[in-house]
Amino acid sequence: MMKFRKIFFILVLFIFSFSLFAFSETTENIDITGKELVQQLWVNFKTNNWEEIEKQMGSGFQSVHQDGTRDKDAQIELLKGLDLSDYTISDYTVTAEGPVIIVTYKITVEETLEGTRLPERTVMRLSAWVKSGDDWKWIIHANLTAMK
Repeated sequence: MMKFRKIFFILVLFIFSFSLFAFSETTENIDITGKELVQQLWVNFKTNNWEEIEKQMGSGFQSVHQDGTRDKDAQIELLKGLDLSDYTISDYTVTAEGPVIIVTYKITVEETLEGTRLPERTVMRLSAWVKSGDDWKWIIHANLTAMK
């Protein structure tokens, strides 16, 4: 009986250790996931895919811009006034803390925002997503670029 318990204990320990290893995200996976989330976000902006953007946003979403902060509804309204030209995303930095992925990146874009055509420029942005079930929810965005 004692031998059976030892074998059972070792087996349970092995299965538990393997499951932790198998399901943990590697730095490479986090980096790829973060880049994909940013890229999909900008594809949705450019194609005016509001339904998908709303679906991907967390209910507690917050953003900060040069003119102040916005909640989910205010951010969507702002984005609906966005008209993008072609853009280039570069210099990603992706980190993770628990179920949250944080991505900073540079974007070069010419855009119209709230009726004002902004010149093409390269600016820094920050976004974060939290894992919710099988989905990633966009929860934070920072764009501190002056609108003029």
